[in-house]
Amino acid sequence: MIEVTRLDGKNYWINPHQIERIELNPDVTLLMLSGQKLVVKEKPEEIIEKIIAYRRLIGAFKNEE
Repeated sequence: MIEVTRLDGKNYWINPHQIERIELNPDVTLLMLSGQKLVVKEKPEEIIEKIIAYRRLIGAFKNEE
């Protein structure tokens, strides 16, 4: 799970494997596979870094090399 901050300041933990895409409109919006949209404070680059760190933690990259 990765931590994200909604615009109201609340922190949430989401499964990064459920993120379909990240949009800027102008706020950062995570579109989930379920169709849910989450508007967050983090920049796309921060979210990507968190996803990479999470995948390293669980050993996901071992299968992708």
